[in-house]
Amino acid sequence: MRWREITLLVDGMGCRRCVREVSRWLRDVPGVATVEADAASTRVRVTGTMALGDVIAVFDGTAYAPHPGAASGPARNR
Repeated sequence: MRWREITLLVDGMGCRRCVREVSRWLRDVPGVATVEADAASTRVRVTGTMALGDVIAVFDGTAYAPHPGAASGPARNR
C-alpha cells in the first residue's frame, strides 16, 4: 500500500481523555505510523499505509462520529 495521510474531524472528541482514547484505538489499526489528535479543533491526522475503511471502522459503536477533513490523501514527500 501507498503511504497516505488521513485527516478527520471527530464529533464528540472534546477533551484530553477523548484524545487519548481515540489515539490509542487508531494506533492499533494495521499500517498506522503516526496519530496526531487535538481536542480543541476535534481534528485527527493519521499517517501510514492504513486503509481509510479501517480507520473509519475504529469509530463503529462509539460515541464519536468521524468526518473527512481537509488534506486527506497521499502524503507529500514520501
